[in-house]
Amino acid sequence: MAQFGTKPQTEMAPAADFGRVSAPQVSRVSIPGMRERAVSRLRLLWCERKFLSRAAVAGLLLGTLLAFLLPKRFESTAELMPPDGQSNSGMALLAGLASRTGNGLGPFASDLLGMKSSGALFIRVLRSRTVEDRLIERFQLMKVYGARLDEGARRTLAENTSISEDRKSGVITIAVMDGDPSRAAALAQGYVEELDRVVAQLSTSSARREREFLEDRLKAVQADLEAAEKEFSQFASKNTAIDIKEQGKAMVEAAANLEGQLIAAKSELEGLKKIYTENNIRVRVTRARIAELQSQMEQSEGKGESTSSTDRSDSSVSLYPSIRKLPLLGVAYADLYRRTKVEEALYEALTQQYELAKVQEVKETPTVKVLDPPKIPKQKSFPPRLEIMFLCTFLVFAGAAVVTLAKAHWDGLDAQDSGKVLAQEVLQSANAHMPWATPNGSRLQAMTHRIWIRRVRRNGSSNGAEDLQDRL
Repeated sequence: MAQFGTKPQTEMAPAADFGRVSAPQVSRVSIPGMRERAVSRLRLLWCERKFLSRAAVAGLLLGTLLAFLLPKRFESTAELMPPDGQSNSGMALLAGLASRTGNGLGPFASDLLGMKSSGALFIRVLRSRTVEDRLIERFQLMKVYGARLDEGARRTLAENTSISEDRKSGVITIAVMDGDPSRAAALAQGYVEELDRVVAQLSTSSARREREFLEDRLKAVQADLEAAEKEFSQFASKNTAIDIKEQGKAMVEAAANLEGQLIAAKSELEGLKKIYTENNIRVRVTRARIAELQSQMEQSEGKGESTSSTDRSDSSVSLYPSIRKLPLLGVAYADLYRRTKVEEALYEALTQQYELAKVQEVKETPTVKVLDPPKIPKQKSFPPRLEIMFLCTFLVFAGAAVVTLAKAHWDGLDAQDSGKVLAQEVLQSANAHMPWATPNGSRLQAMTHRIWIRRVRRNGSSNGAEDLQDRL
């Protein structure tokens, strides 16, 4: 029993050992197999080195031809400084309004509220159809690009233009590629100029709105001031009302002086009458002087004049208004004078506010500051000839190696292999529908066969179709 119990243990031990060593044995077997396959493929490629060398030379020639046939392209670059922080208030307001409208501009509006708003707005303006259309019209790009429609010219211009922003510094880079180096630099400069113009035109800052309002209001106040000044000057000239207050004071003093002289003259006349007769020269002179003083008194007091109107007739004897008319003239004069002064004060205040609004608008308007202006490139940026030559050589060489390995794999398959038999059937069926095959009842194949025969006969090879069919 003890021997019977120990036999399974001795028999199971090799099984456990076999489980532990099975994986290394499989890997040891698979690694040499992989090495043998790799070595056999390398040996096959080495045997076909002439074919691969010819393919590499053909790829090199093809790459060289392609590199020198591609047209040259020149790139001009302009770099713009990010706008000042003072100009972010107007764009932040614009971003807030855009986010409220709910028209799909939420992410864009959220960017506008941050420090990256100015750069994102500038890039969007540069990519706008307005800027592109102005550049197309300015540089006649439809003729340059050979486009019949504006959309084609816009598409080509967008493909030739690269606009990017450095997230850390905020510097915007505008790179324009063109076949003419001078036109490339001019287009880059045109982007900068059109950006500055569009931003100035579409600025929606509060200072701009205030400036526009003050500008309109200033024009209206200026017209009212001119009308008030004209009406006041006409009234003063017609009524000889230079300064009613001073004129009234002067006329009252003059009337008092005349009255005093009149009283003195009358007293003198009474004294002369007691001494002389009425025909005495001194009596008559004094009487005439009294009459003149009374006439001046009546004229200054305005006796006999109508007080219903403040306008004086041209037949008036006195050059200045009478005391009787001064109160009426004073009311009209004061109204016109006050209106003129109010319009003057309003005009001065609006003028000051208008100038301040203009300064504030300049501060809030995003200005385009050029860090590096575009220059005419001296060296082409496309095509990279050396890279094209190496790439074509590598691709043709790799393609030739793949064809060589595929052909060797195909030849190594058994003739009775199901995959190989299926592939041959598919190729034969496709070959039967080719133009060089005899018509098989299909109208399309018959038509292509006739075209093929005509082409072969035109090339002088009557048996070309049969030879090609035999080879296939």
